[in-house]
Amino acid sequence: MKITAIPQLYRNVNRAVDVVSILSKYGLANWISRSDLEFAKPLLKSPSGDVLAKQKPETRIRLALIELGPTFIKLGQILSTRRDIVGVALAEELEKLQADVPADGPKVVREMVEAELGQPIKELFSEFDDKPLASASIGQVHRARLMTGESVVVKVQHHNIEKKIRVDLEILNGLAQLAELSPELTPYRPRATVAEFQRTILRELDFGREERNLQQFAKDFADDSRIRIPKSYSDYSTSRVLTQEFLDGIKLTERDQLISAKYDLVEVARRGAELYMEMIFTHGFYHADPHPGNILVMPGNVIGLLDFGMIGRIDAQLQEDIGEIVMALAGGDSDQLTTTIMRVGETPANLDRASFEIDVTEFVNYYASQQLDDFDLSGALNELTEMIRRYQILLPARIALLLKVLVMLEGTSQLLSPQFNLMDVIVPYQKKLLWQRISPKRRMRKFRRIYSEFETLVEALPRGILEILQQIQSGKFDVHLDHRGLEPSVNRLVLGMLTSALFLGSSLMLSRDVPPLIPIFGGISFLGVTGCGLACALALRVIRAIYKSGHLDQRK
Repeated sequence: MKITAIPQLYRNVNRAVDVVSILSKYGLANWISRSDLEFAKPLLKSPSGDVLAKQKPETRIRLALIELGPTFIKLGQILSTRRDIVGVALAEELEKLQADVPADGPKVVREMVEAELGQPIKELFSEFDDKPLASASIGQVHRARLMTGESVVVKVQHHNIEKKIRVDLEILNGLAQLAELSPELTPYRPRATVAEFQRTILRELDFGREERNLQQFAKDFADDSRIRIPKSYSDYSTSRVLTQEFLDGIKLTERDQLISAKYDLVEVARRGAELYMEMIFTHGFYHADPHPGNILVMPGNVIGLLDFGMIGRIDAQLQEDIGEIVMALAGGDSDQLTTTIMRVGETPANLDRASFEIDVTEFVNYYASQQLDDFDLSGALNELTEMIRRYQILLPARIALLLKVLVMLEGTSQLLSPQFNLMDVIVPYQKKLLWQRISPKRRMRKFRRIYSEFETLVEALPRGILEILQQIQSGKFDVHLDHRGLEPSVNRLVLGMLTSALFLGSSLMLSRDVPPLIPIFGGISFLGVTGCGLACALALRVIRAIYKSGHLDQRK
């Protein structure tokens, strides 16, 4: 066990024991499922009664996260955006995670609202429904009505949820340090993944941030009648309580009701996709959870959006990068796609670039043969992400999130209109993005940035060269070399030399009949025999280590 992980686990020993026991149960179920122990398979079950050993590995991971509680469910939801790390199959399974957290009682909720807003509920709201509309990982939502008559929803943070999440985060950090020691878990980058999750969930604990997101979206679409963003009420909101306008509409999950209400589903699907393209390629600020349950249809085919806890931000360069990836897919440009992926992604030191380029070319050639009207964008992005993961290329979190949103957006749109194709909507925005890229205003802004960076470099360069010359003259100039991966080789070399010396010394003792002697074969040296036996055992150990490393006779 890594020493630095011990305090994090010990400080919260009861919860840590609970987490480890649940993980152990699911790990044992995984081992049983791969064995022939049929009699043992029914023994381990989830709280809902599912026989764990008969489930797929991805399903067992989802069930384990559900049993571990809200923090881990949220972790699974965040991991579903990182298909380049966990793979498409697991990401799609984790997308099914919905936190069905027991709601706090009316007394607890009212105490929280009154403590945060500083007044009794009866003075704040003319109506307040104690029965929640929904209860998720971090908070629950209640219908209410302001004294001025506006119908609102009040999102209230669960009691002590912040403390519980911080305890789980400490345990996760400790487990991540231990997971780094496992070769099987290393590709999942446990510590970096937990650090990213920690930043995300701590942001979501601040309802003030979600309120600012609402206000930003309302500003971006103030003059757009196609979309409705709930109005926030700052006087009735804090970091733990968020009051916003109640939107009355039909969710996309209720397709039959949409049909009964005579909505044009084809138009709704296209309009929703166009709004997302405008968020992404025009504003660079988009709703990052286009789940059917978070989208309403209102009279006039107006799109209403809910839940602004998860949003994405992209800058102009990222807009260009994602545009290049999508258009290289549609246009069959494998060179452009390879170059873009390797430029924006973090590539491993041992990347087999030739094989990667061959795989990208085959992948692009397959999808380039599809007509634009029939282009399967979701399938292409999923396959591309899986290939990126196979070569252990790590995409920036913002690109990984955006790719996931595009896949979800096409899936949600096709729920309304099965013939819908997201590429039909993306292409016009791509052309618009191209004109923006070559516009004089954009060129001038880029020139000013490059000039500023060049000016900084020119100012710093003489000083840097002077400092190096002074260090050389004074004999203080050092070159630090980082020898990576040499420790095992050095250890094997030293052990091999010791083995050789031991064998030679023992052979000499055998040839000189060094006492004490063993009365066999006319008497042989006991120390010599023992030394030769130990040398042979060490030699086998060295050979085995070299063989396991795969570098016995391999040439590069």
